[in-house]
Amino acid sequence: MDINETLAIFQRGSDEILPLTELKDKLKRKKILKIKAGFDPTAPDLHLGHTVLINKLKMLQDLGHEIQFLIGDFTAMIGDPTGKSKTRPPLSRAQVIKNAKSYTEQVFKILDKDKTRVVFNSEWMDKLTPIEFIKLASMRTVARMLERNDFEARYKNGDDIALHEFLYPLIQGYDSVVLESDIEIGGTDQKFNLLMGRGLQKRYAKEQQVILTMPILEGLDGVQKMSKSLNNYIAIDADADTMFGQIMSISDELMWRYFELLSFKSLETIANLKQEVAQGKNPRDIKFLLAEEIISRFHNVESAQQAQQNFINRFAKNKIPDEMPEFNLNAGIKIANLLKEAGLVNSTSDAFRMIKDGAAKIEGEKITDKNLEPEIGTAIYQVGKRKFAKVTLA
Repeated sequence: MDINETLAIFQRGSDEILPLTELKDKLKRKKILKIKAGFDPTAPDLHLGHTVLINKLKMLQDLGHEIQFLIGDFTAMIGDPTGKSKTRPPLSRAQVIKNAKSYTEQVFKILDKDKTRVVFNSEWMDKLTPIEFIKLASMRTVARMLERNDFEARYKNGDDIALHEFLYPLIQGYDSVVLESDIEIGGTDQKFNLLMGRGLQKRYAKEQQVILTMPILEGLDGVQKMSKSLNNYIAIDADADTMFGQIMSISDELMWRYFELLSFKSLETIANLKQEVAQGKNPRDIKFLLAEEIISRFHNVESAQQAQQNFINRFAKNKIPDEMPEFNLNAGIKIANLLKEAGLVNSTSDAFRMIKDGAAKIEGEKITDKNLEPEIGTAIYQVGKRKFAKVTLA
């Protein structure tokens, strides 16, 4: 593979590579690059949003490069302040260790375990002496830290910024010094932290890493980033039927974003699929391909195909039409109000009656809780045999 073909793989789906000239130089000089990506085990489960980075690591691993999968068990106890409007509560060591174990089990559904170097930054941070820590802290100024958008906003608003939060980007950068990383990959929101690694490597007389940022994947609502706290996520350890239904619930427009960031299909293949839709093919059939690929990755082909058949059977049983009214409503709405706003019932009391009689459904499943707050995302709601509406909550 020539350098241009290799660069195309590095650039696929990426937002930015800084500096691109240095990446080209590294590829010319080194056969194997050390590629770092850090994940703080702040929660036990990974979702598809996390896999945007992991998929990129897999592509580069297949090129023969060394993947440094860094689990930030030390930094997780500080909490990444990126994008936060207030200080995050620190996690206990026990919580972090439990979550880290879950991460290592899940990540190898994508990466090759035998070709991945898993490291924990507590390995070197626990050994750092107070003098060494002070030396590290002396390499960046408060003014430089306040250039971060989130810190700057909190400072101007008079909101608290705990001293330990300044340590987070320093430690993430120091990880790159210890690992002698050639490239660090992170989300677009991590740019400040990634550049910190470049700066510290220079101060420690190391070759500077190139940074590669990846876009943040939108959740099921198609608006906000995929997040457990926003309940708009698809967990990679979800059962096949749940995962299939969630993928099918995304909008046709968002489907192409998921193809770009989550699929391993070639860009040419994806372009051909777009052309097929433009020529009249049902987007649902293309979304089937996306769902099958993703579910096969985390389960197996047989489970993916069975989930698709279950999905088809459920819709056929309910005789869901291809055409129906579409609505965009605010998240947090109660189910009775949703059914009324979507024109499926005349009043909330009518909605309660339909729910009690088992005549109201979401995605073919009967609604049993009259106080339900439906999840963020797009779903098909039904009342009786003939009333349907596609509702997107965001």
